[in-house]
Amino acid sequence: MAPSKDMDLPVEASFTPRELVGELDRYIVGQNDAKKAVAIALRNRWRRRQVPQPLRDEITPKNIILIGSTGVGKTEIARRISKLARAPFVTVEASKYTEVGYVGRDVDSMVRDLVETAVALVRKEEREAVLERARASAQERVLDLLAPKEEGRAGFEAPPADTGDSTRGRTRQKLRAMLESGAMDERKVTVETAEKTFPTIEIFTSQGGVEEMGGQLQEMLGGMMPKKQKKKELFVGEAIELFTEEEVGKLLDQERIVRVARTRAEETGIVFIDEIAKSAGRERSQGGPDVSREGVQRDLLPIVEGSTVPTKYGPVKTDHILFIAAGAFHVAKVTDLIPELQGRFPIRVELTSLGEDDLLRVLTEPENSLPKQYQALLGTEGLDISFDDGALRAIAEIAAEVNRRTENIGARRLHTVMEKLLEDLSFKAPELPREPMTITESVVRTALGKVLVDQDLERYIL
Repeated sequence: MAPSKDMDLPVEASFTPRELVGELDRYIVGQNDAKKAVAIALRNRWRRRQVPQPLRDEITPKNIILIGSTGVGKTEIARRISKLARAPFVTVEASKYTEVGYVGRDVDSMVRDLVETAVALVRKEEREAVLERARASAQERVLDLLAPKEEGRAGFEAPPADTGDSTRGRTRQKLRAMLESGAMDERKVTVETAEKTFPTIEIFTSQGGVEEMGGQLQEMLGGMMPKKQKKKELFVGEAIELFTEEEVGKLLDQERIVRVARTRAEETGIVFIDEIAKSAGRERSQGGPDVSREGVQRDLLPIVEGSTVPTKYGPVKTDHILFIAAGAFHVAKVTDLIPELQGRFPIRVELTSLGEDDLLRVLTEPENSLPKQYQALLGTEGLDISFDDGALRAIAEIAAEVNRRTENIGARRLHTVMEKLLEDLSFKAPELPREPMTITESVVRTALGKVLVDQDLERYIL
């Protein structure tokens, strides 16, 4: 059974699992098991939509837990997946939520955030589809300002039609050609813009689930309040942009956008729950359950199992939303989650810690590697810097050694080491001569040697 046209799905089908892993390899070093699990999960979303009813509704997502210490790539995998899948995607932190009835955000808000993301995604796609028509209409409106229509001279006599043979028609053709060539960009026109005026509303409450009520009331009152017309002088280019946005608003079908967005959120939505290990914990022996731990798990369970969450765009079912959780699980273990929640995350992948060789690959293989980022940043000052192989090996070695001596924060240690290494260079960059500069191994060890010798200093600086 073919997927609905409204959904314009399945964007995941543009990548096979092997191709998706290949794309992730461009940005993330190692962690092949995690990449493979995520790639299969995404492909299964597409496979499910090819299955005929009623079996399709019985196939639920195989949610994933990524287990590994900080800095090994858990969040980066999720971030890259969101860009590659082009599906509604939100990242949330489990530690930000509290049990319903306490001050803080309730877990239902992650679904509302997902729907907001879906609406923005669909609106962007619809905007791109009508943008050309909207810009053409905007240009016509600007031409009306540059060459106003003639008024009827007697009674209800209509002005002459704009034919190519009329004087006004020829004038508009010339102005249109000048407009398209950019020759009119420096000219100013007077436009009327509508300004909405409505009071700011703030709602203070200790109950979860109503944090968006103020925004809804503002939207409702904004539609009821009268619009003020204000005249402005704008350059022609600015006027075209202003009119284009107004024309886009007229062409967009808001009801269809909401309908498609809700379907996309339900069928292809992905929620990445970071720091889930911080919600792992049993009831306290004294004082009852921790509202930020087991209470959150109990509230999260029905959403992951499948329920209906009310949103301002209508009810949204969570049965087929894919949940990817991640946590370090240093103190707590996955088995410390309540059994029902464990059962809803059948796929568990342990990410390996990064050693010296892995850190060296992080510095050299990704397309957006740290050395390339610093080269681009200092290049804005006219500096041409480069790193030789010995320097990169020394940086990786130092980062790995500091991880062994202190807390292991994985690849994030490279940011600390690189920033300390290039601190003086970044500070003096505007004053330095504009000539090529190579960072060598001796430069690295000289810059960081004193810090490494003093372990107390190393602990606080690196």
